[in-house]
Amino acid sequence: MAEKGLKKWVITITVIVAALLELIDTTIVNVSIPQIQGNLGATLEDVAWITTGYGVANVIILPMSGWLGSRFGRKNYFLTSIIIFTIASFLCGNATSLGELVVFRIIQGLAGGGLISNAQAILLETWPPEEVGIATALFGLGAVVGPTVGPTIGGFITDHFSWPWIFYVNIPVGIIAAYCTYTFVRTTPREGRNMPVDWWGILLLAIAVGSLQTVLEKGESEDWFATGYIIVLSISAVVGLLLFLWRELSTDHPIVNFKIMRHRSFSVGMFTSFILGLGLYGSVFIFPVFCQTLLGFSAQQTGEILFPGGLVTIAMMPFVGVMLKKGIPAQFMATIGMTLFFVFSHMLSKSTLSSGTTDFFWPLAIRGLGMSLLFVPLTTLAIQDLRGSEIGQGTGLNNMMRQLGGSFGIAGITTFIHVRQGAHRSILLENINEYNPAYTERFQMMVQNFIAKGYSLLDAQHVALKAIEGAVIKQTMLLTYTEAYWIVGVILLLSIPMLYLQKFRKNVKMPVDAH
Repeated sequence: MAEKGLKKWVITITVIVAALLELIDTTIVNVSIPQIQGNLGATLEDVAWITTGYGVANVIILPMSGWLGSRFGRKNYFLTSIIIFTIASFLCGNATSLGELVVFRIIQGLAGGGLISNAQAILLETWPPEEVGIATALFGLGAVVGPTVGPTIGGFITDHFSWPWIFYVNIPVGIIAAYCTYTFVRTTPREGRNMPVDWWGILLLAIAVGSLQTVLEKGESEDWFATGYIIVLSISAVVGLLLFLWRELSTDHPIVNFKIMRHRSFSVGMFTSFILGLGLYGSVFIFPVFCQTLLGFSAQQTGEILFPGGLVTIAMMPFVGVMLKKGIPAQFMATIGMTLFFVFSHMLSKSTLSSGTTDFFWPLAIRGLGMSLLFVPLTTLAIQDLRGSEIGQGTGLNNMMRQLGGSFGIAGITTFIHVRQGAHRSILLENINEYNPAYTERFQMMVQNFIAKGYSLLDAQHVALKAIEGAVIKQTMLLTYTEAYWIVGVILLLSIPMLYLQKFRKNVKMPVDAH
């Protein structure tokens, strides 16, 4: 039964804020890695486990969130997740060693997985079926904007305070969210409390998804299959996934109900959610690296550049929900969204080393508009046929696929950049030789310039070679990043036909749990 009046809006704000805690913490730590590394005396490889541990724990719990909500009651599970997340945030800020911080981040990730899926399910219960598009749009504010503003908030806190405060800021928000959840969210029955626990399913899920996520997060830095533990984890992921699927399809009480895959819209929606994650997280990953590495922007400057695009998404989300309610087909809006994302990628592929902050305003505004037209329609299409308890399972799997899409996207882009940098460097170096008039003229001009500044001939030649080497590195990276933008844009563009395999409805009405 849907809520009405002020209570509906209090619940809506509460669950969105709780989901934002988890989503912002996915990216807020990234810009603080150097400070954490120096403060705790850790290597870059070791400190990377702060984000890897969080991501692995998050992805493991997401597909289980529907089952946990059914067994313990959705409100109870959601409230417990908020409390554990808040406590873990305090412990992360107080960590005195890298080991402690990684353990507390894993706990934070496990609790965070229970926030995002349950937040979406609670919203669907709170709003009437005919307004499901608006509810999904409001949830999308957090899902799309959270990863975007995370680096902005992290950069500001790191520049003006110390790194523990990126965790401490969660505490007051978590306390308020817990109080509002306890007071206003309706208690749901514990439907699965008397059913046996599928311990084998839980174990196999942890092995399969945990191994896969670790491979995606660490593969590139470990040179993929040249490292022993990456090979072992890859085998564990494949074998674990096959055994997990067999177990869940053969047991009477699975933790993940794969029978919901019988709904064609949901099956296709799993793929489109994967593509959405690739575009959302992949583009957010490329852009800050491009700005800070090549253009010399600070973390805070980069975040400020990203912020207007987030505002466009925030402004458009409610309108997208209204358009869905008025019967505009979700496929049409998602098609426009994917096309706009391709336009954004095309515009950024034209960036140069002299690009300034104003050059990115319109591309990122177009991305923000595209994302608002993607998240809500894609989610609505995916869950339009789910009924009753299937909604909790479906939102968990859908969010997991978006998260995995982001992990695959980042891993693939990182590998692509690594491979293409070598190829572009080889091509550029072919032109650096004494038989190339353009090179010799540029080299001699630089030498004469350094001699005029007081360098000896030998020193001037040495400094000129270093300057040319620096230019080659920058041009190599520029060519590689612009290609990466193209790849992401083309993938989304080629995914448009998949949208039309889902059921075509002009007015989606979502049945929800009648608790």
